[in-house]
Amino acid sequence: MRLVGSRRTFVLALLVASLGGALLTGTGTALAQEPAPPPNPSDDDLRQSRETVDARAGDVARLTSTLAELDSRTDDLQAALAAQRETAEAALVDLQSAQDAATAARKRAEAARIETQAATVAIDEARARLDEIVSTTYLQGLDTGPLGLLTEATSPDDLLARAEYTDLIARTQLQAQEGLERARVEKANADSSARAALEEAKKAEAEAATAKAAADDAVAAAQAAARAQAAKLAEVAAQRADVQRQLDAAESADAGLRAQRSRFDDWQRRMAEERAARERAERDAAAARVASAGSAAVRGGAAVRRVIDRAMSQIGVQYVWGGGNGRGPSTGIPDAFGSSLNRVGFDCSGLMQYAFSGAGVSLPRVSRNQFHAGEQVPVSAIRPGDMVFYQNPGAPIHHVAMYVGDGKMIEAPYTGGNVRVVPMRTKGLLPEATRVL
Repeated sequence: MRLVGSRRTFVLALLVASLGGALLTGTGTALAQEPAPPPNPSDDDLRQSRETVDARAGDVARLTSTLAELDSRTDDLQAALAAQRETAEAALVDLQSAQDAATAARKRAEAARIETQAATVAIDEARARLDEIVSTTYLQGLDTGPLGLLTEATSPDDLLARAEYTDLIARTQLQAQEGLERARVEKANADSSARAALEEAKKAEAEAATAKAAADDAVAAAQAAARAQAAKLAEVAAQRADVQRQLDAAESADAGLRAQRSRFDDWQRRMAEERAARERAERDAAAARVASAGSAAVRGGAAVRRVIDRAMSQIGVQYVWGGGNGRGPSTGIPDAFGSSLNRVGFDCSGLMQYAFSGAGVSLPRVSRNQFHAGEQVPVSAIRPGDMVFYQNPGAPIHHVAMYVGDGKMIEAPYTGGNVRVVPMRTKGLLPEATRVL
């Protein structure tokens, strides 16, 4: 008989097989159905979620650092702006002082102009008096020299009078000349003082105006830099707020995924505990039925019941390669690592030998030989007590289990595992089962 057939109707076969337990009422096991698990995000989902959180946290840290740098630079700019404003204020004070000085200088220049005008009048008056004295002396024909005094005097008293008059004229003329020179000097001094004061005031005012303009330009530049910095700071702050929102969302999503994983882990742990308790109860019940049944020969549904009970009574026994036979668990065949030494248990075919020996059926030791120990039936027609087999593509059969109904099977799975009841796997499952009862 060919071992490999068409598997296109495999899903349908399993569906039909899951109903097979109802065909033999009383022979199937009462295996409870587990509730559907909660969502379980994959490890890749969790990794990507954590990477997203880490990336957003890195962005927030980078933007926070940028904000700190910008804050520091803003403080520097504000300090520079304050200094520029202080300079501008000082320049304004200097300009006001220079303008006040220029106003005062203009007043002094105006006063000097008036003084100059007065000095000019004084010069003109002094020159007029001098001209008058000279003219009078000339018109009167006075000889004010020593010879004139002697020749013109008519008596000693007249001589004295003439001498006094001549002296008076001389002193008046001298005073007039001194007044003229004094007026000229005062006019020259007033003109020089007025020009110097006005030039100094104009120079100071021009310098103050230049300094004020430079200070105003510096303030304007500092204000523009501060505004640009404030705009940059606001932009980065907005970016950080946006990334912070993304980080919050990523952390929330990550927390949600991890909460789902936690709920799934809790569900899985609870199901494992419930499954273990259920399997212990099923094992103990099966063991009790096996013990009470004794060794009497049975047929039909009772034989199937006994075979299943014997297999179920071994739930929890460890897997040992080469272990188990018709009498029960045993030490296995030592492998290259000696892992089967001093260990007692079942491998997959040893478990089948023990189960079927209870109904008087002696099976071969190896699973591929057990496949040929009975009638091959399609998986679509499977019934409790039938053996199902697994193989990898292009390789011999390497595993056997027993269908117990309700879409489940009992098996001794692999090294490190224990005899267990699990949903019947589809991967590698042969489309034919073997029925010996």
